[in-house]
Amino acid sequence: MTRVYPRKRLAPSKHKPPARQKTLTQLHFALDSSVLRTCSHCGLSYTKGAPDDEALHRTHCGRVQRGMEWGKEEEREALKSGVDEVAARVRLGDGSKGRIIRFPATMTGKIGTKLAHLLETINLALTSPPLTESILKSSKAYLFLLPAPSNPQREKIVGCVIAQRISTAMAIAAPEPTFSVDAQDGRADSKLSPSQTQSLVAVDASSGLFCHPSPLPTPLGITRLFVPSAHRRQGIATRLLSAAAATFVHACPLDPTKGQVAFTQPTEGGCAVMEKWGKGFVRIYEE
Repeated sequence: MTRVYPRKRLAPSKHKPPARQKTLTQLHFALDSSVLRTCSHCGLSYTKGAPDDEALHRTHCGRVQRGMEWGKEEEREALKSGVDEVAARVRLGDGSKGRIIRFPATMTGKIGTKLAHLLETINLALTSPPLTESILKSSKAYLFLLPAPSNPQREKIVGCVIAQRISTAMAIAAPEPTFSVDAQDGRADSKLSPSQTQSLVAVDASSGLFCHPSPLPTPLGITRLFVPSAHRRQGIATRLLSAAAATFVHACPLDPTKGQVAFTQPTEGGCAVMEKWGKGFVRIYEE
């Protein structure tokens, strides 16, 4: 006898509808909006969105605007390492009082590290190259310190001059007054004429700064001068320069009005300070 088995029912086939294709979005680079930013406060160019660049900018911008701290650690080391206070209770234009200290630019330890960080900030702000070892060996650092408003136990570095021992410098060429027939006010033109500049050394042609090429004996050079933006126009730069001129050579104060001090390729702001402080007699030397 044949056994009949019931036939298995086949499950109805499930046809999946075709998946809908995702809509793709094409991205475009906005080439007209650069990620490179230049800070209006410190002048530093940095890449926006790059963590290292933004961290560098924050640190640099704070130092350029407000200065660096001079704390207990530096002061404790200063007492042992021979840092000299060359001026005390120096009154500024706003009535605040600070002091000026001096030490070799080759100082080591915490003070040397502090100076190295300060010079990095200054060189970035002035777009200047780092000072060489030979320049540092012949230089002294002058710092203007003000009590910190938030903590009287700490001070702020609100000005810096690096003074260097040099041998010669060039005298700045003073323009000869010439009257132009086209001038409506009748005043003299103070710019050097092309015939006058042919035999001169151009320091900054855009600002009209030229020098006579003959080297003249000059004992003191100012290789770096810097004041944070929040502390400018208070007389800090001129007081630092006067302190350097008075104390750089032991028992032999130097007079900028006699051509005994020189600057190295000053910026526009440096030229204004140089002209005001030296009354037109400060010289120029090559770093």
